[in-house]
Amino acid sequence: MAEELILLDEWLSMYGMRARIALAEKEIKYEYREEDLDNKTQLLLQMNPIHKKIPVLIHNGKPICESIIIVEYVDELWKDKPSFLPSDPYQRSQARFWADFVNKKIGDAGWKIWAGKREGIEEAKKEFVEALKELEKELGDKPYFGGDSFGFVDIALISFSTWFYTYEALGNFKVEAECPKIIAWAKRCSQRESVSKSLADEKEVYEFVVGYRKSNHLD
Repeated sequence: MAEELILLDEWLSMYGMRARIALAEKEIKYEYREEDLDNKTQLLLQMNPIHKKIPVLIHNGKPICESIIIVEYVDELWKDKPSFLPSDPYQRSQARFWADFVNKKIGDAGWKIWAGKREGIEEAKKEFVEALKELEKELGDKPYFGGDSFGFVDIALISFSTWFYTYEALGNFKVEAECPKIIAWAKRCSQRESVSKSLADEKEVYEFVVGYRKSNHLD
């Protein structure tokens, strides 16, 4: 059966990158459509009328919204490749917990750094580093969060690594100095073709943020 698969995305979105990595890991072909979030297409508004955000995966005309849900959908539907989630129910629950932690802690603190007012960056940086340290403890000495296999939590977090340069520049700190195991893990993940081809360039991310902050009078 011919399947229509379209990804509505934005090139520098850490959330969109998750969907790209998941699809690449499963070696799934799809049509990529870049969205201008200042001028959203009717298709995006139609497919995600609640949040009006990317990414949206459209599978045979049906939308799947929210990046973590997309990753799970891809994992559940294409079972011929190794699963992102453990088979054990408890371990699956833990993977989902840490992916949610990434969304709520890393996502929120990161947003406060790059899109918040200058006077709030120092506090946001502390929140960001504290959250990374918790993730570093969870990672321990394992190659990946799930153990020997690249999986769900790795996909949830690795897309933020291409934003580290921007966070560091704005917050005047180095992730590697604070959390060396996270940087070693990120380098390990980036050796995977699915990751290296899906991540935006860190310098381009920084240039975008500089322009965003200037146009919104945040500095």
